[in-house]
Amino acid sequence: MNPFASLSQRHTTEEQMDAADLPATRYDRVLRDLARVNAVTMAPRATLRFLEAVHARDARATPWRILDVGYGQGDMLRRIARWAGQRGQRVELVGIDLNTRSAASARAATSPEMAIDWRTGDYRDLAGERWDIVLSSLVAHHMSDAERADFLTFMEGEAALGWMVNDLHRHRLAYLGYPWLARAMGVDPIVRADGQLSIARSFRRGEWTAMLARAELENAAKIVRRFPFRLCVERIR
Repeated sequence: MNPFASLSQRHTTEEQMDAADLPATRYDRVLRDLARVNAVTMAPRATLRFLEAVHARDARATPWRILDVGYGQGDMLRRIARWAGQRGQRVELVGIDLNTRSAASARAATSPEMAIDWRTGDYRDLAGERWDIVLSSLVAHHMSDAERADFLTFMEGEAALGWMVNDLHRHRLAYLGYPWLARAMGVDPIVRADGQLSIARSFRRGEWTAMLARAELENAAKIVRRFPFRLCVERIR
């Protein structure tokens, strides 16, 4: 992408990894490299901080049922499994992803002892399954405006303890710095291109404020900046 491109308005160009004709082997490599980038950029940190806040209010003997929407290679749910084990918090972890190739990649990277339920399909089909927490990580910017509105409504209606959107902050420094990180890590060219595009497709505080207002959630959820270059939306009941 053009390093001098304006970021005053979010970009809507489709990302290459979302292409239906991307070969399964290439898709798996892209997910593995994305998981590496997520680890280096501390993507789980914001979500775990949210879970710590929920845990402080509702540590319990019965398991939390946690749904992760758009799990990719499953790195976030694996990190949550380790976090829960360290705190003695029982959890039932379920991931749902629209891409039919994600489940195989996530299962291959996950120890069977973690017993994570990897599902393929539309999260809306899981309404009514009694979820305690609904999460997404770096997914919201892939959605259309209507899809994000539906997602906010789903989370508010289904998550008994709370929900969180962990996403990127459309920031010039992140936009300019990411290509250097991707090159240093030697990631797949799709991850190099899509990573920078994801930053350009992500949001700023005012945009999230407007989305929450349209969903009538402006007094329920809060928008939080997290290091590095994360802009998250959190709701704890």
